[in-house]
Amino acid sequence: MTQSASSVEVSKAFGRFSRQALQEPLTITHHGVASLVLLSHAEFQRLKRRDRQVLGLADFTDEDRAAVAAARAPKEASAFDDEVH
Repeated sequence: MTQSASSVEVSKAFGRFSRQALQEPLTITHHGVASLVLLSHAEFQRLKRRDRQVLGLADFTDEDRAAVAAARAPKEASAFDDEVH
C-alpha cells in the first residue's frame, strides 16, 4: 500500500519520510490533493527503463511503411487466429 503524507508533514520531517520512501513510494498531498511522489532512485530508474517512445505515421520513412505493409505473420501465428474473430 502506498504511503501518503501532506506537504507540511513532509517538510517538517523530510529525513524520516525520505528514508521511508526508499522502501515504498510516498504520495505527497497539497490541500488533500495528490501532487508529488517521492521514490527511491532505484525505483525511478526501473520505471524509466519501461519508458516507451510513441511514434506517429509521419515518423516513419516511405521505406519503413513499405516494409510494414509487406510483412507477413509466421505460420505459427495462425494458432491465435480464433482470438481475433
